[in-house]
Amino acid sequence: MAEPLLAGPKVLLIGAAGSGKTHSIGTLVDWAGAHKRNVHVLFVENGLETLLGYWTDRGLKVPDNLRYHVVTTKATPLASLTDAAKKVGIMSYKLITEMVDPKRSDNNPYLKILEALANFPDDRTGELCGNIGEWDSSQILCIDSLSELANSAMKMVIGAKPTASPSDYGVSQNNLLNLLRFFTQGFSPTLVMTAHVQRQQDEITGGVKLMVKAIGKAMADDIPQLFSEVIGCVRDGNAWYWDTANSALDTKTRYLGIASKIKPDFSVIMDKWAKRGSL
Repeated sequence: MAEPLLAGPKVLLIGAAGSGKTHSIGTLVDWAGAHKRNVHVLFVENGLETLLGYWTDRGLKVPDNLRYHVVTTKATPLASLTDAAKKVGIMSYKLITEMVDPKRSDNNPYLKILEALANFPDDRTGELCGNIGEWDSSQILCIDSLSELANSAMKMVIGAKPTASPSDYGVSQNNLLNLLRFFTQGFSPTLVMTAHVQRQQDEITGGVKLMVKAIGKAMADDIPQLFSEVIGCVRDGNAWYWDTANSALDTKTRYLGIASKIKPDFSVIMDKWAKRGSL
């Protein structure tokens, strides 16, 4: 397939745990394999086993066009948790929020994520796949997931501090939004990012909506507008579906139409994108 003139779609898959978000990425890998393209998946939470199971659970070989790298946020050591508990017991809330963890740079997963993106390392082969900012629209990048990416941005700021101050939230939110804007504005490859949801009250209708889970509640309205596709992932019994019609979700689509119980298959999006880009 020739490289389309259009930049790749920017897709945000949102849903509760177990709603088939990582499973959906498997269909993208299958489409890419059929069109001789690679898919690069950056795992910042424990989703690799689930993606590999998309093939191995059916007795199939994991496709050679799958590239992946895992960067996880290390848990706070027990000694640091104990020290924090002691300080919480004797310090005021004001003093706790003003604390600085001098060792927070020792466990900075957000920096490791940026370094991985600067020269994507494939854990399967040891190959370095280059700077994602220099990739063209034939490339495909997946991030699993936004929720843990947000956690790493907060961890970069507070380290093992027991709580975050309003300024800590502001710094971490700004860094995360800058990265999301990089991914969605002027970034040529196809991007797929998964995200968990949280329940929030809609200030206009008073009803409860499922919003993107990131850093605090303030970011939930800013994130969907950055993406070309925001697709709800739902599980009904033992079946998974995509949903772009659920009024409780902030969804949008350029390729799928407004519907419920859509078969989760990236070939629909990618085939339409390739056709539009070749005109």
